[in-house]
Parts: sequence; structure tokens; C-alpha cells
Amino acid sequence: MNNLRVCIDDSTYTRSVVDHAAWAAERLGASIELLHAIDRHPERPATADLSGSLGLDADQALLTELAGLDEQRSRLAMARGHQLLDAAKAELQQRGVAEVHDRLCHGNLVDLLEDEQGAHDLLVLGKRGEAADFAKLHLGGTLERVLRASTRPVLVASRAFRPIGKLLLAFDGSPSARKAVDMAARSPLLRGLECHVVMAAAEDRTATAHMDWAHALLDALEVAHRTEIIPGTAEEVIGGYVERHAIDLLVLGAYGHSRIRELLLGSTTTALIRRCLVPALVVR
Repeated sequence: MNNLRVCIDDSTYTRSVVDHAAWAAERLGASIELLHAIDRHPERPATADLSGSLGLDADQALLTELAGLDEQRSRLAMARGHQLLDAAKAELQQRGVAEVHDRLCHGNLVDLLEDEQGAHDLLVLGKRGEAADFAKLHLGGTLERVLRASTRPVLVASRAFRPIGKLLLAFDGSPSARKAVDMAARSPLLRGLECHVVMAAAEDRTATAHMDWAHALLDALEVAHRTEIIPGTAEEVIGGYVERHAIDLLVLGAYGHSRIRELLLGSTTTALIRRCLVPALVVR
């Protein structure tokens, strides 16, 4: 049986994360581990020493009260975490997921996931977390770090779940993109979905060879699909295609270029997830 690790927080995406997890668990026959991590922001120390800022003659009672407030915040965060986990677990069980476990932990989510990558087959989390800027459509900083660190496929939930019938494979011929095609061809998660394979490139010999490879693999495994090579940048081509064809799920490889190139030109993976207002399945 597959195991899904599902990360929830106190953002508006949590409902959608649970819905996407239920969809994936049903298709895979998978168990679910719900995870909520309590990680204090680095700008807010765990135990603030305010004696210096208040002065040497500060009232000890005030210092004690401030320390008590910090402890109270921690207790409330734990209580809220248990509340989120209990609600998500009840919802998943009601949706028919037979095996659901929940876990509340302290620490940095990225570090926790990186240390335990072998414990799950698919990771599910929201496109944006509690601190993300919705107005500017910024991705959560945690999400990008998770995508870079994860060796497992990651399902990134959009803001609201809708039935998934069409998938778009954003294909560029890279090793991770080829793994994405292979997953689309073999995994029960994606089986039976209407499959579109699109490459943003000039239609030259190299692009055609890459697309021929994808076409041959999907044909060999009897996956009905359509392929298209469209000139332009990946963000414009893929984003426009998703909108024109009412695509429900974007499938793509993760971070195909070097970090130095990404610093200069930006990350195509990040840009596509931000641009396309649909869930994304990111394959390493």
C-alpha cells in the first residue's frame, strides 16, 4: 500500500489539501499520515530575553508575565494543531480513507521531511501557507524549499479542489520531465485521465526527438494522449494552454536547471506553479 504524507497548517489551503489528499488516497488505495509542524518564526525567539530592552530596573513581575505569555502562545499553538489534525482526520475517514494517522511535531517542516523521505510515497501540501502574500500570488517559501529537497513526488494543492479529469504534462526532455511522463503512463494516480503533453520550444530536431520519446512511451503503455510543441516561454505557453483547455492538473519535473542559472533567469518550475491556478504534481 502507498503512504501519503499530508502537511496541513492554519491557512485557507488546508481544506483543499485534505480534498486533494482524499482524491489521491482513493486512486492509490493509500494510507495517510497527517502532519502539522509547529515552527517558531526565526524573527521570534522561543524564549525572549527582554531584560536588556526594558532596562536593569525593570519590574520582575512584568518579565514573568512576558515569559508566561510566550508559554501561553505555545500551548495555544499545540491546541490549535491538535484541532486541525482532528478535523482533517475526521473528514478523511468520512471520505472513506480507511487508514489515517496524525502527528503533531515541533521543528522546521523542511528539515523534518528531508530526514524522513523514505516514510512516504507522495507528499501533499498547499501552494501557499499561512504567511504567503495572496494578493501577489507569491508561493510560500516553505513550499519551494520542500520541492527542492524532496526526492518523492509532491502534489501541490491549489486553493480549491475541483474534479480532476485532464492533466497537462509540461515536457522539456529533461530527466525529471521524463520521469513525469513515466509516472503518467504507469501510476494509478493518473490512470484514465485525459493526457496532454506540451513542450514550449521551437519545433526543431531536438524538440521533435524529445516529443517522439514521450509519444512512444505513452503509446507503448496504451495511454491515450495528444502532443504539441508550441514556440514561446514555458510560463506563457503552459499557462495559456492550461487556461484554454480547462486543464485540471499540471504535471512537471522539478528544477531541471542549475541553481546558478536559476539565480540569473529564475526557476521555470516555480514560475509555472505560481502562474497556473490548478494543482501541480512535481516529479523529481
